[in-house]
Amino acid sequence: MSLWFYPAAIIIILSFIRQINQYERGVVLIMGKFQGTWNPGWKIIVPIFQRLIKVDVRVKAVDVPDQEAITRDNIPIRINAVIYYKVLDARKAVIEVENYFHAVSQLAQTTMRNAVGEVTLDELLSKKKEISDGIKLTVDTASDAWGIDVQAVELKDIVLPDSLKRTIAKVAEAQREKQAVIINSEGEVAAAGNMAEAAQTLSTQPGALHLRTLQSINDLSSDQSNTTIWMVPIEALRAIEGLVKK
Repeated sequence: MSLWFYPAAIIIILSFIRQINQYERGVVLIMGKFQGTWNPGWKIIVPIFQRLIKVDVRVKAVDVPDQEAITRDNIPIRINAVIYYKVLDARKAVIEVENYFHAVSQLAQTTMRNAVGEVTLDELLSKKKEISDGIKLTVDTASDAWGIDVQAVELKDIVLPDSLKRTIAKVAEAQREKQAVIINSEGEVAAAGNMAEAAQTLSTQPGALHLRTLQSINDLSSDQSNTTIWMVPIEALRAIEGLVKK
């Protein structure tokens, strides 16, 4: 044998070897028919007769691009999301769907638009978690036939029109003003009740009202630069004198 035979034979043998990494599974077709699924490691494949398709089984994060949608109360919004999934069955992912990555993305977009159309804007903003779980369930159920396991769907950004943002800000401001008026009126009601109770107490005690008047005069004259002249009825003086004697 010539000297070039052995190197050529080694090169040919090495060309038959395929490496499947730990995070991959290999789907093998022999003359176009499914033969089996290979686990990680070095495998020998016969070119022309056999074909190896590697499938990544790690968790993938797919960015669902912005989608134009209309809520149930006819408000146009833009919304995007991220979906996390992994391949559970490499055979189904290769045989049952042409491009599982593209298929999952398109399914998520359609499901997200439908889900937004079934709720109002307030429900969408306050129940993002429940809506995300509903989208996940729908996408996961539809993709089971492709050997895909959808692990999570998270709604990221909900973009509102500028005019609607201004309207929401006005509503929030009006709500705050309403709350302030209610709190102020409740304070006035409480103060009026206390004043009525104090007036009732003063009216039941002879001379108490006159003492209150004198206290007010004392408060007014606390500043030495002020001079206060107050006319006191003789009956008030007598009532005060009676209280002092007691």
